[in-house]
Amino acid sequence: MMNLDQSSTTPVLLVDDDAELTGMLVQYLAHEGFDAEVAHDGETGVARALSRDFAIVVLDVMMPRLSGIEALRRIRSASRVPVLMLTARGDDIDRISGLNLGADDYVPKPCTPGELVARLRAILRRASGSGDTGAGGPIQAGPLGLWPSSRRATWQERPLELTGTEFSLLEILARHAGRLVSKTDLSLQAFDRPLARFDRRIDVHISSIRQKLGLRPDGQPWIISVRGMGYQLLTD
Repeated sequence: MMNLDQSSTTPVLLVDDDAELTGMLVQYLAHEGFDAEVAHDGETGVARALSRDFAIVVLDVMMPRLSGIEALRRIRSASRVPVLMLTARGDDIDRISGLNLGADDYVPKPCTPGELVARLRAILRRASGSGDTGAGGPIQAGPLGLWPSSRRATWQERPLELTGTEFSLLEILARHAGRLVSKTDLSLQAFDRPLARFDRRIDVHISSIRQKLGLRPDGQPWIISVRGMGYQLLTD
């Protein structure tokens, strides 16, 4: 995983066909300590994302040659680099599709450069583990093992592949294993912001984690939900 040295710039890839927007963002990001490279279509974006060691990739959903959703699918098949999606405001289908494919978060367009930078930094903190509120680990919760300092996870003693956001959510649940964690607390601890009304990103990420963990011997998921309240990680 990339070492984010605070004394150097952070390499970020912007994949968006809006040349005016990306030009403005490159300049803004430079002032905020990011070294931004730009691709203006999905195919080029995938090639560059997999050819360089970027700290994070920003993908627009609507692009020529290859959509952001398909670009994300191809990136995720070969890389765990953090990905932030840019989606049309109010378009839940694109957001959910992106999260299901392993995007770490999304920002509705239009967004301010300041909001984009805040989201980038939040994702990078989660990916590096610098936002951990507890000890560096290890954390053992039934068949789950987590090492927050190295962002490594095992399930039933086998490696468990997680995105940075999935790791953060699972770590919170593991630290409170057997107890209900509210969606409000999950949002504050994992995303560094209050839970917004009708925001489904936590539900989508939890659904992805459930699929990776499989079912318990009784056929129920290892992470159970209490409608309108939150989630609980079971350990046996």
